[in-house]
Amino acid sequence: MSSADPVHGEGRAEAADWQREAREQFPIITTHPELAYLDSAATSQKPRAVLEAVQAYLTTSNANAGRGTYPWANRTTELVERTRQRVKDFLSDPDPQRSAVHFTSGTTEGLRTLARDWLTSYLADGDEILVPFGDHQANLDPWLEAQRLLADRGIDIRVRALPYQVESGDYDHRALDRVVGPRTRFVAATHVHHVYGGDLNVHRIRAAVGPDVPICLDAAQSVGHLPVRVDGPTLDVDFVVFSGHKALALPGSGAVWARNTRGPVFRPGGWHGTPNTVGIASLEAALDWLDTVGTDRIAHWTAALTTRLTDGLRRLAPYEILGCQSSLAADSVVPAAQRRHGIVTFRHHGIRSDDLGFILFSHGFMVRADSLCQAGAAEKDGSVRVSLHVYNTVDEIDRLLAVLASPT
Repeated sequence: MSSADPVHGEGRAEAADWQREAREQFPIITTHPELAYLDSAATSQKPRAVLEAVQAYLTTSNANAGRGTYPWANRTTELVERTRQRVKDFLSDPDPQRSAVHFTSGTTEGLRTLARDWLTSYLADGDEILVPFGDHQANLDPWLEAQRLLADRGIDIRVRALPYQVESGDYDHRALDRVVGPRTRFVAATHVHHVYGGDLNVHRIRAAVGPDVPICLDAAQSVGHLPVRVDGPTLDVDFVVFSGHKALALPGSGAVWARNTRGPVFRPGGWHGTPNTVGIASLEAALDWLDTVGTDRIAHWTAALTTRLTDGLRRLAPYEILGCQSSLAADSVVPAAQRRHGIVTFRHHGIRSDDLGFILFSHGFMVRADSLCQAGAAEKDGSVRVSLHVYNTVDEIDRLLAVLASPT
């Protein structure tokens, strides 16, 4: 392994000290040392700084935003606007004066808002859009809903499926030329796959569709887990949509960041009611905490734990690990983007996934065990997903592997 590897290399002691300090900032983790929380792709735990920010807001400034002139209301309005800028800063927005941030209840609402209020006003009869049919259901249904809404208006658009590599679950970038055409007007893509854990190389989609087609990025599994920067060619996208609860903030919080350089300016329709001000307060605190701890260090740590898990799991014959097979071994020579980013999903050939989930919990491991909301998946496609964050440890991975070797 590389000497820079935080689990195996020369920097292990320093990384372990850094991780221990970060882990100790999560009260729910430290007060339950007998349990290993391995379901951060579903929702993350919250550091003390977020909990304290929520309490401080509710006990000093709780009021509605944009609807009052007294100090509490003014401070809440300032909080909302300050957090908009905080989201832009966190994403390394290169042109914050042009871009916009709209707060939502999470990724699902954000994608639906884009589909209803932006995409339907942008497309014309005969246009085509490319969307993922094998990612999270939330990144498919809104675009199909937009197609139906347009059809009701007499506008016929074509929804084309992004091609996949069956063996890895990644987009088949070599086949993009066969689905991209002169009427391609929009692409919906995913940054990190919620089942396979891989970076889906959105820069290759940009290369295939050209400089003028808007791309919407579902960043539910990347924001808060690894650096997400929109100031360079790697993520030359027009929308970044994410959930706060997967990024250490409270449930019911999330955001849509819009670049506003391709297509119409993003303006959500309808009357804007009371925002989730406490969720926004938690999001600001979460982004501050993530910047302080370092999303690059978090990504490095969880990727190393993930590799440790796949390296051990591949040696256990009853298991099938889903996704890229060339990056399972600890000594795999593959680009960093092909390694799993804190997510490992697998099946046991003789034990149903939900039963295996119950077995694992009896040993203190909390995992996800079902069809994982994957578009096109059925109950028979159930699997077990282990998803990691900064509070997970080498010891938890080693104990998990020991139980998986003899799941009784």
